Amino acid sequence: MPHRTRPPPPLSAALPPLRLLDTIAEDAPGDLDDSVLAVRACEGDDDAFAVLVRRHSSRLLALARHLLGSRADAEDAVQEAFLSAWRQLPEFHRGASFGTWMYRIVTNRCLNIARRRPHPVPLDTVAEPAAGDAGSSPPRAVETQAATAALVIALMELRPELRACWVLRELHDLHYDEIAHVVGASEQTVRGRLSRARRALMEAMRPWR
Repeated sequence: MPHRTRPPPPLSAALPPLRLLDTIAEDAPGDLDDSVLAVRACEGDDDAFAVLVRRHSSRLLALARHLLGSRADAEDAVQEAFLSAWRQLPEFHRGASFGTWMYRIVTNRCLNIARRRPHPVPLDTVAEPAAGDAGSSPPRAVETQAATAALVIALMELRPELRACWVLRELHDLHYDEIAHVVGASEQTVRGRLSRARRALMEAMRPWR
């Protein structure tokens, strides 16, 4: 396990503003893989950590927004998660996946926020309806938007633990063992939570079938 020989430098100069990160490509400039960048960051290289931030921020912001339902809350959660990760870098094991490690930090932070501060679903949670073909009718587009809004609301009404497993599996395509690592539960527990989440969402969406 690497150890620092000096305190970590401030991140303010190294990290781009998180409110701009969702417009930055996930594959940041440079051909170094995450493991090399993580080792350099562990040694105090704030530029290497900034590359990791740019590379992973888009999907982490999407994850946080799915879990919290608010862009502003998601940005705050991811910013705090990156600062926490910077402080915890000496605990990062070489050879581990930096992306999975960040998924765990962000998910845990979002779950803590969701448990502590439940709130109604903000309007910015509701996704824009996908653009239809030329033959799509306005009534159909409105129905699609309403169904999307209903799904989002139903998702936000799930217990945070169920929501996290569903989001990680269905929207972020993580495998069961990865989800288990991220949420700190067994694969059997993850499968149980997914089953309950799917049943609840299917029931909520029954009127839209």
